[in-house]
Amino acid sequence: MILVSSCLMGFSCRYDGLSKCRPELVDAVRRIAVPVCPEVLGGLSVPRPPSEIRGGDGREVWSGLARVVNVCGEDVTEAYLTGARIALSIGAQAGCTRAILKARSPACGSGAVYDGTFSARLRPGDGVFASLLKAHGLKVYTEDEIREALLSLDG
Repeated sequence: MILVSSCLMGFSCRYDGLSKCRPELVDAVRRIAVPVCPEVLGGLSVPRPPSEIRGGDGREVWSGLARVVNVCGEDVTEAYLTGARIALSIGAQAGCTRAILKARSPACGSGAVYDGTFSARLRPGDGVFASLLKAHGLKVYTEDEIREALLSLDG
């Protein structure tokens, strides 16, 4: 089984109320995918104001050194932490060892996230959920790495 960001599977759960459906991913993993949206699982609405991590990345959020703040200035850190814990639990119960997540997201980004200024600038790092998955030994890919992720399912 593989955890997959729900928005990549066609669910309209992104902050803007849309999906980022990747048909090639849906076709390849529909029988083994466990779709999760940690932001929605944490209690955030659809649609919702966009959020970014201020002061670091997901690892710093877990250690209390950074916060997740939406464009309106509201601190939504607890929703991100709660949703990540719930999504990890769902993945663990399903036996997931890998994840394909939405790139650059404050929850799901892996390798790069927006820098917290809402200026479309990226910084190195992981989102809150991606960093939790990595800390628990799961291999995390983004939708930019679908080919590599799908090849890993064969091995």
